[in-house]
Amino acid sequence: MKEEQKTEEILKETDKTTTIEEELLKMKEELKEKDNKNLRLLAEMENLRKRMQKEKSESIAFAIDSTIGEFLSIVDSFENALNFAQNSSDEVKNWAIGFQMILNQLKEVLHNHGIVTYHTLGNRFDPNYHDAIEIIESDDHEDSTIIKELVKGYKSTDRVIRHARVVVCKNKIEVLKEDENEAVKAQEKN
Repeated sequence: MKEEQKTEEILKETDKTTTIEEELLKMKEELKEKDNKNLRLLAEMENLRKRMQKEKSESIAFAIDSTIGEFLSIVDSFENALNFAQNSSDEVKNWAIGFQMILNQLKEVLHNHGIVTYHTLGNRFDPNYHDAIEIIESDDHEDSTIIKELVKGYKSTDRVIRHARVVVCKNKIEVLKEDENEAVKAQEKN
């Protein structure tokens, strides 16, 4: 009997050991899952922080570009006034020198913020950079060529702040082709 009891006790001990080992494995797996979950959460938080930082930088850049965009008409007015001052009296020309200095300071501030004008004359019309104020029919220039700049365009490193307002050339041949196409379409409808 004593042997049977000893055997039973040994079996119970073995069962306890097996149960403890199973629980230990379970706990290790749970710990591993929680570690993975924590790592994923940390990575997600880091991504969120980076995304928020990027959005903040973009918002600040957009605000700066918008604010500077409002000053561009003042720069235009200075330039126009100084152009008219060239044909004035010596006293007005002396005043114009001071205003030219102020204009240069304004342009320097724009340049320091990465705001620059872009060349338009002779280039092809691009709706991303230009607003066509007028279209002139002529065969003197290539089709869709900018022949006159009415208002300068400005851009920053990322975006266009103000589109250049331009006059665009449209070839008479192209206009005739368009008229023919419209006439053909009208006939096809009838």
